This record gives sequence, C-alpha cells and structure tokens, in this order.
Amino acid sequence: MSETHAETAFARKAPVAFVADGQIPASPPPSTAVGPVKWVKDNLFPGPVNTILTLASLAFVALLAYEILPWLIDSSWAPADMSLRGCRAEASGACFAVINERFYQFIFGFYPPEHYWRPTLAFIVVVVSLWPVLFPSAPRKLLILSALSPFICYWLIWGGSIWGPVAVLAAPAVGWLIAAKGGGAITKIVGEDFGPLATIVAAVAGVAIWLLFFLGPVTGALISIAPLALEEVASNRLGGFMLSLIIGLVGIVGSLPLGIALALGRQSKLLIVKAISVGFIETMRGVPLITLLFVASTLLNYFMPPGSNFDLILRVCIMVTLFASAYMAEVIRGGIAALPKGQYEAADAMGLTYWQSMRFIILPQALKISIPNIVSSFIGLFKDTTLVIVIGLLDPLGLSSAIRADQAWNGIVWELYGFIALFFFIFCYGMSRYSQYLERKLRTDHR
Repeated sequence: MSETHAETAFARKAPVAFVADGQIPASPPPSTAVGPVKWVKDNLFPGPVNTILTLASLAFVALLAYEILPWLIDSSWAPADMSLRGCRAEASGACFAVINERFYQFIFGFYPPEHYWRPTLAFIVVVVSLWPVLFPSAPRKLLILSALSPFICYWLIWGGSIWGPVAVLAAPAVGWLIAAKGGGAITKIVGEDFGPLATIVAAVAGVAIWLLFFLGPVTGALISIAPLALEEVASNRLGGFMLSLIIGLVGIVGSLPLGIALALGRQSKLLIVKAISVGFIETMRGVPLITLLFVASTLLNYFMPPGSNFDLILRVCIMVTLFASAYMAEVIRGGIAALPKGQYEAADAMGLTYWQSMRFIILPQALKISIPNIVSSFIGLFKDTTLVIVIGLLDPLGLSSAIRADQAWNGIVWELYGFIALFFFIFCYGMSRYSQYLERKLRTDHR
C-alpha cells in the first residue's frame, strides 16, 4: 500500500484532532478572581500596610471578645434575690436582673401600668404614619393618618377630652382657608410682589387668633355636648425611652419645615424677613441647648399670664424644635448655595415664579444634596434629648441615676448604660441606614 493510501485510511478511522466539532463550554473563573477570596484579598489584604492594619484590628477584636464574651455569657437575669448582691452570688458576669426588673420603667417611666396600651398604640400609629412619608411604595391614603397622628398620639398619651386636640386640629384648617380663599383678595390689595408673603402672614395671624381666643370656648362647648375623654396622665409621670421618643420625634418633624422656612428667609431680599431670620438663627446657634432648656423650665413661666399652666414637656419640645431648626436652616442654606447659578436661570427662563422655582427646582435638589447633613443633625438632636435630665425630667439617664440610688442596685453601672446605649444605637443606626437608602434611590449620576 502506498503512503497516500495509508494516510487516507487513517483519516477515515480518526477525526482530525485540531478541528473543533462543537462549542467548548465556558470555564469557571479562578477562585482568586471572584467570590469571598477576591473580596478578602481586595478589602483586607490589598497590600503590606493594609495587611498589618487588618491583623492588628483582628487582634483587637479578639481581645475585646475574650474580655466581654465571658462577662455576657456568665450573666444573671433572674436571681432569687433581685439585687446586685443576688447577682454576684449567682454569677460572676453581668447583672442583667436590673434590666429584667425595671424594663417597663425604662420604657414607660412612671406611666400607670393599666394604661400601657395607650403609648404602645401611639407608637404603632407613629410607625404606620411614617410609612407613607419615608417610603413612596406605601399607600398614599395613609398620608391622612400622617397628618392626624400628632393629635391622636397627644390624646392617647396625655388623655383628657378628645375635643381639645380636635379644636387644635382646626387651627391649620383655618390657616388653609385664609390662604386658599382669601389669597387672591390679599394679592389684589398689596400687589403681586408682596401677595404671597402677605397671605402667609394673614394665615399665621388667623391661626394665632383661633388658638388664643376661640380654642377654649369651642372646646368647652364640644365637651358639654359630648364628653368623650380618656383618663388624664400628668406629664411628670412620663419618662424613660417614651419621653426621649416624644421629644426627639417632635423636634425632628418640626425642625425640618421650620428650617426650610428660615433658610429661605435668610436668603430673602426683603430686609425685615432676612433680619428676623438671621437674628433667630444666630441667637439659637449661639446659645447652648441646656440654657434653652432652663429657659423652658423656669423663665418661660414669667412671660405667661398669671394662673396659666403651660405643660413642661410641651415647653421642652418647643425649645428643642426651635434650637434644631436653626441648625437645620444652615444645613439647607448650604445645599441651596451648592446649586449652580444655571438652575436659577433655567427657572427664570421657564417663567416660573419664586415659589414655583423653589418648590419644583431649587429645594428638591438642595434637600437631596443635604441629606447626609440633615440626617446627622437629626441623630445629634435625638441624642441631645438626654439633656432634659438637667431640668428634672426622667429620661433613660435620669432613670438610671434613680435606680443606682436604690440600695438594692447601688454600684451597678455598665449594665444600665449599655442598655441605654443599645437603645440609642438602634434608632440612630436606623436613621443612618435610611439616609443611605434615600441617597441610592435619588442618585441620578448612574455610577
């Protein structure tokens, strides 16, 4: 057989090795290019310096765990003798029996135990009312509950007649009617330039007149017709985390719109409005919050009519809100100043009025820029609620001092402060995470 015939026979028996007869399946990437190994390499050991820092950090964490974990594991929650001495006789670690015994006192202060359902229901109302405000996927009809929740929660916590909050709720309705129905007539009288400002002044004046002169008679008439009421609870019985939440939420909710108004007022071309805004902001920022709390607790009564009873917690909430609004105004003013001039020129080119440009163009962008600083101000405000201890209100820190004064728990420190720190950490961390979610949701640069 010739050489050519042999090659032909071999080719018929076996295919050519270097000719592919199908698609080669993709090979998995190496373990060092994806997955946990890559993450560890990129984030923990990317270089010699970072490797040393990572190892030092791990050693520090291991040391903390070595010291703290035995203290937590060998802890006492319910000794036979509910006291620090009973804890020490039962375990060598933490004495969490004090948290077990005083848990409801930490949450509700000295609120009557048979009425714990009222602040609990108020907290549920707050959570549900914040849902449509914080998350656009929530049902929009719940915004009605968001508007009514301050009055519902006040009635649930403090009690009394339901017609008091209803009459107060009518005050913003009076202001809205003046602005909606009388705004056109006011603008015709004072002119287009001063029409919006005059309308706002008239609405505020109407609300003040309603609260000062009509609130009492209307409430009394409604009570005489239908006396619907809950048992009243004095403010000196409120305390613990409930008190911190009340002051913190009121300050956070109230300081944002007031801060926006002050920021716009500080940049206004109207001399009187600008002077009032600047004076208020600089005065509030130049005075410590403790001083304002002392003013709320003592000096404010000297300016009230004789025989008037202005609730202390309400006074504290007002002062905390005013104090926080001054800082909020500067945060928002910084966001407005960060916008390029072209945004204002674009609004003018579209023929928008001042209020339209602020509502649709300037403020949305300024608030988006200011989200980290706004949330930082909110977190600082919530932690500053512990300062009410200086005026005798029993917030969590005030309760811890009272508990340590008890002979049964004299000498206990870390357990109390650790429990209080955990509470504030949960709420502050939650606000921080929400701000990051909001930043990601509003991001438009596609990075």
